[in-house]
Amino acid sequence: MRVIGVDPGLRHTGWGVVEFKNNKVFHIEDGSISPSTKLHDGQRLLEIKNQLQKIINQYNPNMSVIEKIFVGSGSISSLKLGMARGASMIALAEAGLSINELSSKFVKKTVTGYGNASKEQIVSMIEKLLNIVPKNEDSSDALAIAISSQHTSYNNNFSLLNESNGLNEAIAKALLKEDNK
Repeated sequence: MRVIGVDPGLRHTGWGVVEFKNNKVFHIEDGSISPSTKLHDGQRLLEIKNQLQKIINQYNPNMSVIEKIFVGSGSISSLKLGMARGASMIALAEAGLSINELSSKFVKKTVTGYGNASKEQIVSMIEKLLNIVPKNEDSSDALAIAISSQHTSYNNNFSLLNESNGLNEAIAKALLKEDNK
């Protein structure tokens, strides 16, 4: 199963592709899409969509996972994040991929064991899990999102849960329960 993880943002949209094979995870590629700040928002969103489509076509994932929006106190920044997320979701949907959503807290807890992990802790765990140095923090987050997909059972698309003795399924249920608190 090849999975693309997306960490949307208008300034930087991180992406990471991993492959799960024989209960192991392998790094395929990662990077970020950073449209020029000189472009107006519509052009930046179009660039995110178009670049993500090229990445999807190049790496041919079977499944996509995108970070859920966390709405903070800044309404303008939340709106811009939502626009970048929408552009990313259009690219994923046009490629025929199911779009699964994970919260930041769930991803952090899955990858580091701590739901409030720092960016540095995420990068460190990605380096250890994949034996690579991610291109940047945005791609590191996207790789973490992709890796976290193994602890979900969206639409029964992810078969690794059924290949174990039920431990992965129990972990997934516990993490989702914790995420909903």
